[in-house]
Amino acid sequence: MRRPVAALSRNHYFVIGLLLGLVLSCYIPQDIWELVQQEECPQEAAENLLIERFGQDFEPHLNLINKPLAAKKPVKNVIRPRYYSSELGIREKLFIGVMTSQEHINSFATAFNRTTAHLVNKIKFFIYADSVKTNYKLKNIVGFADTHENRRPFHVIKYIADNYLEEYDYFLLVPDNVYVDARKLNALLYHMSITFDLYMGGTRIGADPPSNEGRPSNEGGEDEAGAAAASVDGSSGASDRNYCSLEAGILLSSSVIRKMRNNLDRCVRIGITGDHSVNIGRCVKYASHVPGCQETFQGMRQYSYALNAPGRQRRDFSDLAKEQAFRNASTVYPVQTPEDFYRLHAYYSKHHLEMVQERGYALEQKSYRIANGSISNKILEIRWPLGVPPPSAPETRHDILIWQMLNETHSYLPNGNVEHAVAPLTRIEALDFAKVLEIAQQYAALKHPGLSYHSLHTAYRKFDATRGMDYQLHLNLQEGSGRRRRLLLKSFEVVKPLGRVEVVPSPYVTESTRIAILVPAFEHQVPDALEFVAQYERLCMQNQDNTFLLLIFLYRLNSPSKGEEDPFKGLKTLALDLSSKYKTDGSRIAWVSIRLPEQLSEPVSPEDWMLHGSMYGPRQLLSLVVADLALPKLGLESLVLLATPGMSFKADFLNRVRMNTIQGFQVYAPIGFQMYPCRWAQFCKECEACDVAQSSGYFDRHNHDVIAFYSRDYVQARKLLHPQGLPIIRSDLDIDQLLEPAPQSQSRPEGVESILDMFVAAQHSVHILRGVEPNLRFGLDVRNHLGRGGMLPEQLPELCGREQCIHLASRKQIGDAIIRYEDKSILHK
Repeated sequence: MRRPVAALSRNHYFVIGLLLGLVLSCYIPQDIWELVQQEECPQEAAENLLIERFGQDFEPHLNLINKPLAAKKPVKNVIRPRYYSSELGIREKLFIGVMTSQEHINSFATAFNRTTAHLVNKIKFFIYADSVKTNYKLKNIVGFADTHENRRPFHVIKYIADNYLEEYDYFLLVPDNVYVDARKLNALLYHMSITFDLYMGGTRIGADPPSNEGRPSNEGGEDEAGAAAASVDGSSGASDRNYCSLEAGILLSSSVIRKMRNNLDRCVRIGITGDHSVNIGRCVKYASHVPGCQETFQGMRQYSYALNAPGRQRRDFSDLAKEQAFRNASTVYPVQTPEDFYRLHAYYSKHHLEMVQERGYALEQKSYRIANGSISNKILEIRWPLGVPPPSAPETRHDILIWQMLNETHSYLPNGNVEHAVAPLTRIEALDFAKVLEIAQQYAALKHPGLSYHSLHTAYRKFDATRGMDYQLHLNLQEGSGRRRRLLLKSFEVVKPLGRVEVVPSPYVTESTRIAILVPAFEHQVPDALEFVAQYERLCMQNQDNTFLLLIFLYRLNSPSKGEEDPFKGLKTLALDLSSKYKTDGSRIAWVSIRLPEQLSEPVSPEDWMLHGSMYGPRQLLSLVVADLALPKLGLESLVLLATPGMSFKADFLNRVRMNTIQGFQVYAPIGFQMYPCRWAQFCKECEACDVAQSSGYFDRHNHDVIAFYSRDYVQARKLLHPQGLPIIRSDLDIDQLLEPAPQSQSRPEGVESILDMFVAAQHSVHILRGVEPNLRFGLDVRNHLGRGGMLPEQLPELCGREQCIHLASRKQIGDAIIRYEDKSILHK
């Protein structure tokens, strides 16, 4: 009865729900249906909106520009060191710290520096710096104000750790009376691993540590230090025989120095003795836990030789050099006098030279044994002389190195110059050839004992920049005597190979130095000077280049210097206008006036003057006058470029002047490119923007008008030549003294015609750099003169020689013209 009731109950619920749904659907208001119909899908709504705006034909496109977007977090740039050695942790090998005193700086320390400094990476001398001010010759000196003697080695350790710990692998501490064989020591260190702690030297033949007897008991600090020292050594009565002796030098690795620096306060407290060896040894033992002085390390041993040992005090170094212990030693101590440093250095240098020669001979013999024909020489590349590069192979026919014929006094066709068939050998060349001839005679006597030298038949030489100087000598050797005498011709080849090629160190310079450009101009050169100023404005003033232009007006004696008749009035007006125009940029143009003497005031014919390679014509000494009178306006620290109004240049030329002119070190004299007067000579076609070529000009090695120097270097060189008959010009009235010949009692330096000659004759300490400069060109004044309707003379002036005059064309161009002139049949081809 219960199961049907449950079934009717479930059906009842279903029927009731269905009826209620039908009733509600009939009685829902109409506005409710409208609200339900307006709730559309977002995608359909967006499509309907686009259709309403753009019509049915609209096709959406994906915007992929700048997708994917860059990360909002900026990427950090990796800052790398300047040198790869810093990034890889590559360090130099050896640093030497010398403990000396003020009394020994100019004696023992100087001798130590001269015999060791050039063979090690770094050397420093440590002294006590008191109130006495002395000008020492050595520059690598470090002074400490603390005068406590027992703290001295710890000041040295702290200085080394603070400044050079990351730059060197090993550090050698020595007193100033120890000679160090740096060659042997460097070879020893290159066989050791830097990954281990090193505390190496000769075990001290020392005494027991000082007792505490006689020390006041109320000094608690010292009692505490003594107790600390006792704890390090194990007991207060233990001996110090296991410490390295500072008398012979102590070698420490960088890892030991670092540990000592970290425990320096503790080291100072336990280093209370007056023996530096004990103080350093205690610090090393406490900081690095190295048990004691390491006489040998990784199979290597540093030997020391004591000169004060019994039986050695009065022995000569020549006797000591025969001992094996003396030859194996890397340190010799104690040296009694500074002169003994140089004697020891001579003995050890000779010993190393003999060892190098023995190894070289052994390698040579081994190479010859290998090259016995079993292996091709193309594989072995064994050539004569052994170890010298072969002659360089020329890339083109223009690069072929020619042999130059010579004898004991002269050379034929020097430098390939056909203008001089024969030229005498210079003093250095004659001495060099005599030495080569002597060596060839000695070898001939050894190779042919039955022959004797008679005479030189012929000789040739060739210089190869990658190999050296090659000589070919053909000698007449005599055989027999009397009527049976006959001459045999034997040929020998001698090579003087290049030694170790090194880059000359020079001071650091930048391209930001201000250049003072000096441009002298005669009255007939005013048009060229106007064009130079226009060029200067375009290249320097508009680009705000760090330069300053100083015009130098060379007036004749009777020429007016003011008013409308002033020949330089146009230049002065242009200079004032440009200075006011570029006043805000710091660029300006100034001028200096010089009144020439009567002998230089004659009217000048521009036509004759143009043929001279120098802008001063036959009076190149006027360049000294210009510099003497203009430099007081600039000061002693100025970089000066003496220029000419007839030259053209580019901005790169000024940067090269800044880099190649170094105060107190170098003077720069560029070799400019002289352009041919093609319009007048008709041998070539004129081109302004063409590159340097043999058909358009040549590099004029005899033109010294353009030179760059520092004012201080010039003044020092002029003072050196002033006593020799080359007076300094201080006013316009002194110009005659320079142009007149020197009195009989005073001999003027020969060959001084320009500033470059003056630097050479003064034998100043500065170097002189000469080099071709494609961005510096001469000959613009000649082209401008011809462009203004001027002409050039048909004959050369009397005062213009072969080297001082400009060239009209190359030999090839002149030769072609001659052939065309002689052969009338090809005139119109």
